[in-house]
Parts: sequence; structure tokens; C-alpha cells
Amino acid sequence: MFFESWDSIIRSFVITILAYIILIFMLRVSGKRTLSKMNAFDFVITIALGSCMATVALNKSVPLADGALVFFLLIMLQYIITWLSVRIDKVKKIITCTPTLLLYNGEMLKEVMKKERVTIEEMYVAARKKGFTTLKDIDAIILETTGDLNVIASMKEDKQTMKDLSNFPGITNKV
Repeated sequence: MFFESWDSIIRSFVITILAYIILIFMLRVSGKRTLSKMNAFDFVITIALGSCMATVALNKSVPLADGALVFFLLIMLQYIITWLSVRIDKVKKIITCTPTLLLYNGEMLKEVMKKERVTIEEMYVAARKKGFTTLKDIDAIILETTGDLNVIASMKEDKQTMKDLSNFPGITNKV
């Protein structure tokens, strides 16, 4: 239960180091986007890579070559999907969600907050992090595709960055 053999310990030591080196190499080759905090799709890939790493390191019946192949396939699938999503709008719409406006001109959009499952306390935390003591002083709070709450203190005339919001008032020109 606590100790099987030195062979098992040495195997785990060597395989974990080699799997780690292979994974880091593949991640570096694939680019920054592979493990970025972008959307749920990227999060799933990150979890899958971690699960595969653990399986390769601890499961004696999984050879290192099989683990390396799984790393490669997951990273390539993620690369292909993100490559397609940058070029094809339908793919982008399938794998990413749109940011959502939760507060506008100091007023909470309570139905939207309920739909997105965001509490008033979470809004307060986001406001405090930006140094606000009241929501009335904030022009917008946005739930980003990463799940982060983004506080915008003051909006100027051109609201270009608001065009991709699913519910921004007055903008019909969606990206």
C-alpha cells in the first residue's frame, strides 16, 4: 500500500520527468494560446492535459510514447480549433461565448445577473478591486468570456470595445 518496489519509484520518477519535458516542449512549440485563460474550451484542454500527465506518471500500463501521443493530439486539436475559430465565425460561435453586460450606468441588470448566475457580492468585489465604494460611480461591469468581471469606470463617446457584448444597449453592429 505505501511501497511496492524501488522499480516502481524509479519508473514514476523517470517517466514523470520525461513526460513533463515532452509536455513543456509541445506547449512551447504550440504557442501561448494553448494554455491561455480564454474560454471554457481552453480550460477543458488544460484539465485534459493535466489528467493525461497524471495517468502517464502513475499508471504503469500506459507507456510514455502513448502519453506523448495523447499530449500531441490534444495540443494539435486545440491548435486546429483555435486556428479555425480565428478564421471562421461559425466555429468561433460554437466554442466561445460572448461577454455580457451586468451593470450599465450604475444600474444592475438583475435579470441578466440571475441568468449568468452572478451575485451582487461578486459585483461588489469587482468594484472594490478597482477602488470603487459604490456601483453608481461605474459605467459598466462586464462578465467576460473567461468568467472575469471587468469594471469600466467611464465610457467615452466611441464604444467600439462594447460591440461584441451580447446585450449592450444601442449597438446592433455585432462582431
